[in-house]
Amino acid sequence: MAEKINVQDAVKKSMLTEKSAMDFYTLGAAKMKNAEAKKFFELLAREEREHASQFFAIYKGTDIPNFDTFVSTPADLHGDWLSGLEKSLLADFNERKAMELAMEKEQRLEKHLREMAARMDDPAVKAVYEANAKSTHHHYQLIESEYARLMGMVHETDIDTYVRE
Repeated sequence: MAEKINVQDAVKKSMLTEKSAMDFYTLGAAKMKNAEAKKFFELLAREEREHASQFFAIYKGTDIPNFDTFVSTPADLHGDWLSGLEKSLLADFNERKAMELAMEKEQRLEKHLREMAARMDDPAVKAVYEANAKSTHHHYQLIESEYARLMGMVHETDIDTYVRE
């Protein structure tokens, strides 16, 4: 039998994780030299903010009374997404490193969200987790595609031009 979880604690942790992802992409956007990569990371930051707002909407706790204030708090350098960044990495935080790290983190987050969705009994809470898992998978695909473009790899839309049977 699955271990019983405190749904509101799980929702709060997920909201904090999405804010951490938003902070990661905001930091990444600020460090990008490539204008398209900067816009891309800004888009991902906005989407992570939206994910956090979806969890906030189902959070019943009173310790976070205002969403805008919550997302405006300084980045938690010990949060899920930023804790692994060493000062040396921050100094050399380029597009390639940022996207490789982002793909890794998006894959882990998607897995976690799907596992949490499977454990939720409340259909509304389960739906938020499932929607965020789907969006997180989409983020991974977007990042992978942008990574290929920036690295000069063959883009998936051009694959038929380069691959012959």
